[in-house]
Amino acid sequence: MPTPLPQRSWLGALAIYFRAPVITMLFLGFSAGLPFLLVFSTLSAWLRSDGVEVAAIGFFSWIGILYSIKFFWAPVVDRLALPILTRVFGQRRGWMLLAQAMIAAGLVGLAGADPLGNLGLVAAFALLVAFGAATQDIAIDAYRIESAEDDVQAAMASTYIIGYRGGLLAAGAGALYIAAAASWDMAYLTMAALVGVGVITVLLRPEPKRASLSVQLIHEPKVRTFIRASRGKPKALRRFGAWAIGAIVCPFTDFFSRYGVKALGILVFIAVFRISDLTMASMANPLYIDVGFSLATIASVTNIFGIAMSIVGGLLGGLLVARYGIGPLLVFGAGFVMLTNLLFALLALVGNQVPVLVITIIGDNLANGLASAVFIAFLSSLTSRAYTATQYALFSSLMTLPGKFLSGFGGLIVAAQGYATFFVIATLLGLPAILLAIWISRDKQLVPTPQPR
Repeated sequence: MPTPLPQRSWLGALAIYFRAPVITMLFLGFSAGLPFLLVFSTLSAWLRSDGVEVAAIGFFSWIGILYSIKFFWAPVVDRLALPILTRVFGQRRGWMLLAQAMIAAGLVGLAGADPLGNLGLVAAFALLVAFGAATQDIAIDAYRIESAEDDVQAAMASTYIIGYRGGLLAAGAGALYIAAAASWDMAYLTMAALVGVGVITVLLRPEPKRASLSVQLIHEPKVRTFIRASRGKPKALRRFGAWAIGAIVCPFTDFFSRYGVKALGILVFIAVFRISDLTMASMANPLYIDVGFSLATIASVTNIFGIAMSIVGGLLGGLLVARYGIGPLLVFGAGFVMLTNLLFALLALVGNQVPVLVITIIGDNLANGLASAVFIAFLSSLTSRAYTATQYALFSSLMTLPGKFLSGFGGLIVAAQGYATFFVIATLLGLPAILLAIWISRDKQLVPTPQPR
């Protein structure tokens, strides 16, 4: 059951942002945000500007599904010790360093690939970047949850989002500016160098305290039952069985035992909360290009100005959660995100109008920044400290999978019906999230009402 969040004064809520674990998430958020656009909207801008068909670009967005199925290998990241790296740096930091090496290698590979002549090679390197990024996300999420108590998680989510948006700024506006001034190859090589921000952060910050794997296994009833029942079996088989039960089975049974039948409703809510936003995201940059905005305008408005708005939204979300709790903000965030997506339909209708683009970006990024901070805090409150990496990976994967899958068909809908119709359809997909958010907000087991402090 989630720990009740104390209701702080505004000054007390603001002071949380100066704690070391909260500041750390600023830089780890940058490391997490950097690769995302480089295999998503920035890559789509590169492909479109080089003449790749819009339908093919839509299918390229399926690379992002790796983020949505990361729960398949999350138990490995959670429980498997890496040779040398885990012994020297710890479980969480060791996996982060390995993931960052994969990201950098994939970005260097992309820098040397020609989209028109080697589209398959581009896809392969993009998959490597996405796999490394998803693996890094697993480790960072576990690191964040284990580094501080529940009442600090919303603030950590906010600084994570600020850092994440900074990574998006570098991978979005930064990459577009470099591509316009030099080349796409130079843009991706520069992004590979920026992976060093996350590497330095991991090297400077300590590993969070947690029980050793052997201690965790001893305290898991299902593991003890298996060990007793497997007496006389080969030692290697018993050790693997105990690991598999502890790493794969227990995280899921723990969640369902805590929430019972409500667990199914929670999972559906997680799946639909961001479906509207993620479904339409793959067609945003193609829209900007097709209505006539230049790369410089896209970089200035949608990235620099837009990310500033998302930072404001993230800070506002963290402050409001610390002050009022998660429940009311879930409802507001779900509705805010859905309604602001209609602005993209308006932009498609009016065409190359910079003021409309600015209004669209203000609404979209402010809504997403606020909703993301609230939702990360909610997911963190659902996560058991005994199974941080696996459970949170399940939640965050489920959060993005439906939207990512549907976004792959975005190019087909745009080609057949136009941009405006597509964005209206994507907006309507957000209605179930609002209804489920109302149910969640009324259940005190899921989102306890804050107590005055």
